[in-house]
Amino acid sequence: MNELGARQGKITRYDKASVTRWVQGMTPKGESPQFIAEAIGSFLGRPVSPTDLGFPQQAQRPVVARALTYREDVGETLHTLAELGSTDISRRSLLGAVPFVASALMDPQRQWLLWLLEDEQAPHLAAVAGGGPVEQVEAMIDMFDLMDNRFGGGNVRPSIVGYLSTQLTPMLQQRGLPANQRRTLYVYAAKLAATAGWCSYDTADYGLAERYMIQALRLCAEGGDRVLGGQILAGMSHLATSLGNPAEGVALARAGIATAKSSGSPLGLMRLHAMAARGYAMLGDSRQATASLVAAGAALERSRGPAEESSWVRFLDHHYLEAEAALVHRDLGEPAEAERLAAASVKANTDRRRRQAISSSVLATALLQQERLDEAVGTASSALDLLSGVHSERSVQALRDFRTRLTPRRNEAIVRDFERKARPILGVSAS
Repeated sequence: MNELGARQGKITRYDKASVTRWVQGMTPKGESPQFIAEAIGSFLGRPVSPTDLGFPQQAQRPVVARALTYREDVGETLHTLAELGSTDISRRSLLGAVPFVASALMDPQRQWLLWLLEDEQAPHLAAVAGGGPVEQVEAMIDMFDLMDNRFGGGNVRPSIVGYLSTQLTPMLQQRGLPANQRRTLYVYAAKLAATAGWCSYDTADYGLAERYMIQALRLCAEGGDRVLGGQILAGMSHLATSLGNPAEGVALARAGIATAKSSGSPLGLMRLHAMAARGYAMLGDSRQATASLVAAGAALERSRGPAEESSWVRFLDHHYLEAEAALVHRDLGEPAEAERLAAASVKANTDRRRRQAISSSVLATALLQQERLDEAVGTASSALDLLSGVHSERSVQALRDFRTRLTPRRNEAIVRDFERKARPILGVSAS
């Protein structure tokens, strides 16, 4: 319980006496029933809800539960997504207490792979029909992506969720849309739902991120776009690994790799191999992590450039792989290589402040691993400066990871100065 909460920024100090009270019938406050269900579900290997354990059903629980499910009926998916978005926009109290449920990611993965096997006639790329609502939605996606990259997901998420739930979802619920337009709009809805998931990730709303990504995967199957499906699985893998579930992260990445191999997108395949490497590195499997990085590099070499790829992966390049590989080498305890790659990523991403801030934090950690304290703290201070005007919890968490590694040296003057500077942005250190 305490570990699950800490991964999601919730500090709890439950003990044996707390468990005894729960068994005797007391209902803990806040999202604790959800964390209890996730803890037990992780042992059982399947999702468990608080009501399964005898806790009272919470208000508005149905949409939160439905959003964890990959539905066969796409109409139900649209209804769930619209209700989830409406609840999100109004910021009803329950949404602030929706934890990430790692075990809930396994069934969507299985359902997607079944679709992949059954839909033998699915094209490698979804056909895009220009004109009308399709052109309009495409322009909105481009605008949202630009805002997300420049200012972070926290600033753009309300606009994305509002457009998705009040404009695009009702459009797909209308009768009479031409089949080619409807199929493309399903793909676009999947893209926006996945982006809403990433934006939720950026604001540390991990449970919401998971739910948006699951619904995005179902919509993507309806549109038949394997490239986007692979990228949604990459996002789910990233989320799982970053929240301390690397085995699930590897499984999701492997499902994405199976998808991307038939999609005609080497860049998409590169990203998925990189996600697998991240998971293997956290598991301490150096051999598999290294093999996955090699596979990622080979996929990158096969790409004929962004112009020959799907629009969903054109942002991927060798700089992206450098940044992810730096994280892998950091987690494998190979700081010299992590330093080289992270430094290259910092230099290359001057127009992407979120990525630059994350890579700066990785660089700071690599320097610290080499006992170069002054350089490490200086680099981390620069990363703090990069966060001005960028609402990105992922960037903040990367710096918190660095700060935690400073704990053994917290009495040194340079570390105390950094802590004072960092506190307004990173909050009070748990140590």
